[in-house]
Amino acid sequence: MRCIQKIFILSCLSVSLLVAPVHAGENPSFRGKSGTLQIAGGTAHIPVMRDLARVIMTEAPSVRIAIAGGGSGVGIQKVGEGLVDIGNSGRRPTDREIESYGLVLYRWALDGVALAVHPSNPVGSVDVATLSAIYKGEIRNWKELGGPDRTITLYTRDAASGTREVFWTKALQKGAIAETAHVVASNGAMKTAITQDPGAIGYVSVGHLEPGIKALAFEGVMPGVDTVLSGAYPVSRGLYSSTKGEATGLAADFLNYLYTPEGQAIIREKGFIPAGRD
Repeated sequence: MRCIQKIFILSCLSVSLLVAPVHAGENPSFRGKSGTLQIAGGTAHIPVMRDLARVIMTEAPSVRIAIAGGGSGVGIQKVGEGLVDIGNSGRRPTDREIESYGLVLYRWALDGVALAVHPSNPVGSVDVATLSAIYKGEIRNWKELGGPDRTITLYTRDAASGTREVFWTKALQKGAIAETAHVVASNGAMKTAITQDPGAIGYVSVGHLEPGIKALAFEGVMPGVDTVLSGAYPVSRGLYSSTKGEATGLAADFLNYLYTPEGQAIIREKGFIPAGRD
């Protein structure tokens, strides 16, 4: 049995990515292994999953790792129904999901969910009341917040998204989201939408922040690794992977690798905070 620390819990980027091997350093635990590993779920996880897969498949060319998004709800459902080996979720699964699927959950990182706007927007911060009014559709123009005379375009994620769940619970305090909000399918789609829309406001995983979008301070605190780790930035969550029953074979090897120094270096590189074995 592999020594993966576990918690017994119950845990569509529309395109599945079959990651191709690239040159990378060796990881002796995969040498000589073969087989296929199917992973699906939360889109925030994909940068880490993809880089780990590249390292593994470089060392073990007979291993193939397919990575798909779809959101946290998809990851939980697919692994619970035995359709994939590992399901990713950006939220802690519910007790009902635990009981229904009998999953084993592995928390391997902490993440913040950052409010984001177009880089040209001069507005730099919002508080709970202001954000709630924006997403209810009560504040409709950036000039009301000291910005340009431009209509605010709301962006949100679909109901299966763990990123949305954390944003709705911790930033909006479970407040309403206007029906006029545009729904996007992934962190990547959210970044693209904000980059192309000067009136946009949306939210992405801290690990997905880049120069094409501008993070807003929330309640006076900027999102970032240090503020998430200290607890100062309140819109944060764990990143989880789960298996149906205890992980075995390639799934166990892959999950163990997340906790190695090499795996945790990749997690940090992608803007997340490595979480040790609980």
